Order: sequence, then C-alpha cells, then structure tokens
Amino acid sequence: MKNQESTAASTLDMKTGNKIMDWFKQKQNRYALTIISLVMMASIWSLSNDMRWLYLLVYVWFGLVYGMLLQYGRFCMASAVRDLFAVGVSRMAVGVMIALCLYSLVAAIVNVSGFGTVYPHPLGWHIIIGGLVFGFGIIFTGGCASGSLYKTGEGNMASALVLVSISFSQAYFVNLGSWSDRLAPASWAASALEKGMPEELSVTHGWFDLFTAGYIWDLKAATLADMLDITQPIVRSFFANSLLVTILPACIILVLLYKFYFRKGYERKQKIEQATMRNHLQGIWAMIISSKNTAIAGIGLGIFSGLHVWATGALRESYNIFNFGELLENMGYTSGLSIQGTVFDPGYWYITTQEAQWGAWVMENMGVDMRSNIFFGLENGVPNQLINAPGFMSIGIILGAAMLALLRREFKWKMPNLETAIFALAGGMLMGIGARLAMGCNIGAFFATVANGDPSGWLFLLGMVGGGYVGVKVFNLWLTWRTSQADDCAFL
Repeated sequence: MKNQESTAASTLDMKTGNKIMDWFKQKQNRYALTIISLVMMASIWSLSNDMRWLYLLVYVWFGLVYGMLLQYGRFCMASAVRDLFAVGVSRMAVGVMIALCLYSLVAAIVNVSGFGTVYPHPLGWHIIIGGLVFGFGIIFTGGCASGSLYKTGEGNMASALVLVSISFSQAYFVNLGSWSDRLAPASWAASALEKGMPEELSVTHGWFDLFTAGYIWDLKAATLADMLDITQPIVRSFFANSLLVTILPACIILVLLYKFYFRKGYERKQKIEQATMRNHLQGIWAMIISSKNTAIAGIGLGIFSGLHVWATGALRESYNIFNFGELLENMGYTSGLSIQGTVFDPGYWYITTQEAQWGAWVMENMGVDMRSNIFFGLENGVPNQLINAPGFMSIGIILGAAMLALLRREFKWKMPNLETAIFALAGGMLMGIGARLAMGCNIGAFFATVANGDPSGWLFLLGMVGGGYVGVKVFNLWLTWRTSQADDCAFL
C-alpha cells in the first residue's frame, strides 16, 4: 500500500515538474520572467548602494502593479468615452466608477492615518478647457494617458508615438518663450509681476508662466471638507470627501449609465415587460459584473492607488522630507533640482508631468534652456531620468503591462501606418496641451483628484467627456469622407 502511495506521489511530482519545465520552455513566459527578474535585480542593487532608494522603488513597483491591472482589464478612459458615444457600450465607464469609489475609501483611510499626499487643484475655467482639449485628443490616439502606457507595453508602437508626442508637446508648451507673452491678458502679467519671481525667473518665459503666476496662483484650491470647514478627521475624510464628492456622484453616474446604455438590452434579454425596483437593482448589478476583468481591474486599481499614497506618505514621514528633491540632495544628487530644491514628486498615481520631464531632459541635453520657466525651473526640475521616481512609475506601467501581456499571449509588435502615426502624434500633442492647461490628465486631474475629495476633478471629466463627444463626431466624419473617397477611386 505504501509503495502504491509512493509511486502515485512520484508520478504526480513528475507531472508537476514536466508542467513547470514546459512553462519555462515557452518563449513568452521566459520574456516575462526576464522582465521581473531584471526589475528585482535592479531593486536589490539600488538598495545595496543606499537604502533611501526605497522611495524611488515604491514608484517602480506600484507602476508594475498599475501596468498589470490596466492590461488585465483593458482599462482605458479613452475607451470609456469612445465606447459610450461611438457604440453605446458602458463597460469601461462602469469600471472607472468602481475604481473611483474604492480609491476614495482607501484614500479616506490613508488621510485619517495622516499619510495623505494628494492636494486639491485650483478651481477655474482652465480645468474644463483643458479637459475638452485632452478629451478631443484621446479619440484620435485610441488611448488616454494611462492607456497609452499599457498599450505601449503590449507592443503597440502607435501608443509609443503618443507618449513621445505628449512628452515633447508639454515641454515645448510650458517653455514657449517671451514671444508668447502678448497672447496673455494684461491682468495676468500685472498679477505675475506683483508676486516677485526669483531672480532666475525675473523675465517671464512665455504664456504659460503668465498663466501660472498671473492666473493659477490667484485661484483657491480646496477639498469639499475644506469648503465646509470640517475638521473632524473621520467626518472630513469619509463623509465629506469620500461619500459626498466621490461615491454619491459615481453612483448617480452608474444609474445613468444603466438607464441610457444598459437597461434596454438587459430587460430584453431577461424578457422583463414591466420592470420593478428589484429588477432595476439586479440590472445595475448585472451591468457592474458584465465584464469580470474590467471590474477586477477597477477594484485593484482603486485599492492600490490608495496604498500608493499611504506608502509614499509613510516614507516621507520616516525620512522627514516633504519632497523627493530633499532626499536626493541629502544623497548628493543636486543636478536637475528646481530653484526650490524640489523635483516632481506627487506621492500618488500620476502620468503626464513626468513625461513632460522626459521631453525637457532630451531638449535640455540638445542645448535648449528648459529651466527659465516656472514649470521646470521653479517647481518640477529636470532631473536625470535615472533618478526620476515618477518617471520610473510610468516605465513600471509599461513593463508591468508587457509582462502580463506576454503571460496572456497578448503581446504583439504593432507598427502603425502613416495615418495612424499622424493621428497618434497630433492627438498626443492635444493631450499634452490639455493636460498642462488642466494641471493634469485623466489620472492626475480626475481620478486621483476626485477620489481625494476635490470636486474640481468632476469639471475635468465634464470637459473630457465633452471633448470626447466632439472627437467621436469629427472622427466619424473623417471615416465617412475617407470611405467616400475610396468608393470614388474604385468607381473610376
């Protein structure tokens, strides 16, 4: 009997061993394993040199997680907008709302614990206009800021072109030069001069400087709890900033998505003639779980976005710093810091500003003065990209998406044709300009903002949806014209 059990166990071990060997023999699995192995070795090497690099590595590893979740759920806010207006599908929009609600709950816990790192955005017209420009651009690129990163990880070179375009368009836009001063209202110039810029920035360096110092800095930034003057931590975080700003509006949007996009098909499929409240609640639940992958991705993104805030906040307290620039300076890396000794360090999931730094770093190494402006010179710096923590978060998103795409057999090099490349570059440029006008993209100006109690994020979403709607109409007109041209050529 014992011999039979021993033989069965041995056979099982051999089968398991063979399966493992077969797994390693598959090329895609080896590539995925190589990616994670290289990241782990680089992490160990960095920490062996200085444990303080842990701060940068937090961005790297959360980037990997974001990339895997985005790829797993095909999670893209451009798809959410496009699918609603082009084909009437609400799946992705539902996933975004789920992620938003969960992020707000985790963010509330983090903020009550005292480790919050997200600050509200100045409230003004620039948010809607920036959202409109950004939303129009995403329709032509086929991906939002985060979507372009994970699609690049899948081997989509059109999305890589979008990243290039976003990076350089932002860097150029914030550094237009004094020729563009005349495009700004005189009131902006007067307000900017009153503030007394540092000597290095005493001569305004373009429209964006005047926009920042003469307009943005005069606006108020506040969460709903700030507006209501609520100071009790739990009431402030869970009731005002989470429930009122995030969860209730998100639930209203879910009901509207059900009513206008999901209900008719659901009732027809279930053969419901006279729907009751119970039927509607079941229908909303069916809508939420209609795409398991998107729902899971939304849950994961919501939870890990909040954990990311907690991790960076805890490390800041541990190192007694407010900004990564202080830590870099303590470690002897002063090159690339801003006048204030800072670098861009949001402390949470963010996309576009670090990509602007990519473009600025390349332009600076080509001899262009990129620091005589407020955006880089005073606030964000242009660090060496080997020590740019948020930049590595974006790289982590690409690598995380690539790793999971390889494991799921969904990685494929895709080279764009000329038309797709032009759309990618033009759309990316609009996304970059829109992101700078709104002071963030679909993540920084909407997702993280709303989840942390800042109502201004809903303004960005309103603008992005409006821009996306116009973009879908314009894109359909283009397709109709191109089809008619093709038909005319075929007839001739």
